[in-house]
This record gives sequence, C-alpha cells and structure tokens, in this order.
Amino acid sequence: MDKRSFVPVDWSYSSNIYEVNVRQYTQSGTFNAFAEHLLRLREMGVEILWFMPITPIATEKRLGTLGSYYACADYTSINPEFGTIDDFKNLITKAHALGFKIIIDWVANHTGYGHTWTKTNPDFYKKNVDGIWYDEHGWEDVIDLNYLNKEMRAAMIDAMHFWLRECDIDGFRCDMAHLVPLDFWQEARLSLDAKKKLFWLAECEDPYYHEVFDASYGWKLLHKLEAYWRKETDIPGLDTLLSFYRENFPLNAFNLFFTSNHDENSHSGSEYERMGEAAKAFAVLTCTWNGMPLIYSGQEAANTKRIKFFDKDFIEWDNGVPLADFYKTLLDLHKSNPALRAGTEPLQTIRISTDADNRLFGFQRKTGEAEVLVLLNLSSDYYWANITDNRVGGLFTNVFTKEPNDITENRYFEMKPWDFYVYEKVVSCKF
Repeated sequence: MDKRSFVPVDWSYSSNIYEVNVRQYTQSGTFNAFAEHLLRLREMGVEILWFMPITPIATEKRLGTLGSYYACADYTSINPEFGTIDDFKNLITKAHALGFKIIIDWVANHTGYGHTWTKTNPDFYKKNVDGIWYDEHGWEDVIDLNYLNKEMRAAMIDAMHFWLRECDIDGFRCDMAHLVPLDFWQEARLSLDAKKKLFWLAECEDPYYHEVFDASYGWKLLHKLEAYWRKETDIPGLDTLLSFYRENFPLNAFNLFFTSNHDENSHSGSEYERMGEAAKAFAVLTCTWNGMPLIYSGQEAANTKRIKFFDKDFIEWDNGVPLADFYKTLLDLHKSNPALRAGTEPLQTIRISTDADNRLFGFQRKTGEAEVLVLLNLSSDYYWANITDNRVGGLFTNVFTKEPNDITENRYFEMKPWDFYVYEKVVSCKF
C-alpha cells in the first residue's frame, strides 16, 4: 500500500506525543494545575500534547464515581471537573507560546446516555430490533451513533469546528476510529483542514484508515513486546512483527509506538508490570524505530501504579521525574536527527548483524549522511557483543553519555542485562 489522499502537516514528521490525563495529573485535576507542568514538559522535549476527552461526562449509567471520559454528554462544552472553557483557552495560549501543538481526543463512535442529542435528536442513534439505543460492543455507559444519518454527520463536524474556532487546536486523536466509516473521516478532514491544516491520529491499526489519517496506533508492537518479556516470542518474532508495518502501511504513514497509555496502564498495569526490566530498552525502541513516539502521563516519573480510570487517583510526583533526562535525550534526538523522521523510506531502517543475534537487537536508521545506531540487549545475560555487519562503521557519539566511539575500530560492546546503546553518527557539516 503506497498511496494516500492526505499529506501530514509539515511540523509533525519529527514530532512526538505526550498523553495528558488531566483528572489524574494533579490533586486538583484542573487545567490550571496542569499548566504548571508545561515548562517542565517542554524542557523534556515534548512537542504535541494530546488531551484525553475534555467534554462533560454523562451521569446516566455512569461507571465509578466520576465516569469515563469517553461517555460524552455534550460535544461543545467543557468537563467542569477541569475548569472552564476560558481556562482551557488560557492553557492553549500558554502552550502555543512555548511551542507545543495541541490535539484533543474526539469520541465519534458513541456518546454517553443522556447526551444532549438524546433529547434533541434521538434519531442520531442506532436502535436495536426493539427500538432501544445500544452499543454494539456491550459497553454499559455509552450508545452508538448512526452514521447513516446525514444530519448527525453534519452536527458532528460542526462540533469539531467549534474546538478549532474557539480554541485554535492543532488536531484530533480520534477514539476507536475504525468503528466510524472512513468516508465520514474524509468528509471531516476536508472540512476542517480547509480552515487550518491539522494533525490526525487514529486509534486503530487499519492501514486503509491512512487514506485519511496521518498516524495510527502500534498496538501490535506493544503486545509483541509484552509477549517477549513473558518469553512467548523471540527476536525473529519481533522482526516478523516489525515487517508488518513496513509491508502493510503507506511509506509516509506514521505508526505511533509506545510502552504505555491510559488504556494499558489502567486495565493492564504500568509498563513495569507488563514489561519488567525490559521497559526502558523497549522505550528506546519505540522512540527510535520508524514511527512517532508516545509517552503517557507519569512515565517520566517512573510511575509503577495502575491509575484508576473511573475514579480520582492522581499520579504521585513525590519522587520527582527520574526519567525526564532519559526521555529528553530520546525526544531531542528524534526531533533533531533526520534519520529518525517518521515516514522515512523503510529501507533506511536496517537490522544489523552481531555475534549475539539471539539476544541483541541492533539496527541503523539512515537518511543521507545522518545515521543513528541502536543496540538493545533483550536478555537478562551479561556479555560482550561484536558487530559483525560491515555496513556499520565510522565515528559516533553515545547520545546518553556524549562519549565518542569509532565503531570502525571498536566493534565490541559490553552489554549488561537489558542494556541499551544509542549512537548518533558524527557528521562533519554539523560542527
């Protein structure tokens, strides 16, 4: 698959995404409280802030004490938990001034019971044979919208325009995008991009949705990494999975790679629960493979907590942000080195050979003279590894330690359990 209808906005190719869980980010859970973290996140190298749904939550059939963000009660209002629309506008103004882009979560497949449309336009919803609203997946607190209804489609697009017009957002993260007809997303994008060129992220892994969307989720990689930690697959299995992205997606499509997000953390546990000692090495992979990296709220704090989804359960920042420099190094490299640019021709992502290929995962990212070399010890073994691949050579800099290494001469690497090295090739024109 090598064709698509839309081209990503220019600023997105070397960018990254940070998912903001406003409710759990601070004790007060407000926009104003989150705003105090903006400078810290910018200094960490964060580019795009994705806000989980900011709309009010329906009260009917609400789950837990506060309900799911994804059970919307009104598409053009603010969840009062977080503050006011003016608070959100002020937050966006501050974020834009610091260089952030802002995308908001858009839940188009369903609404909560008691959404304003259930009263004003009950025909906007699907009904079963008994004439009752329902959700096809059996989710208790939401009901499905009917995309055969043209008036509903128009109202949905109008609601999306509201946030562009009122808050000057920069894009949408579209929840369960594959449950909504692709032709609706095309209609929405044409309408909204005519006002401002936006960034479009689909929560799905269907290559055909890249006819409209710039980025889609790398769920398969996440689950393969978890399986690797459980010893249910091996490095050849990882290679096969990564080939899936190269062979099935358009060349300039972005695959969003991550070790955590709100779904995984709340329902399956933190990355340490799901990936153990491999969590940091896997984070390196998701930030350096051909795609776009995502970081979830609290990962920089090495959060090991399963954060509740339907109730207040704020992130604990008492120990600071011990992984801020780790992520800053990776995000800055992804931003500055063109070899890590998302959508780069896949042949420039090259797996390399070593004398320990059953446990060492090594690869190059190359474009022109720019090159990044990544070595991951995906085992609990201590060993010295030798790069046997003659395509690797030259003077490199370790991005974490800043130490130089002439890999033409020094091809042996001390690999501690679950260790990793990331090297950037020294290019004379950069100095």
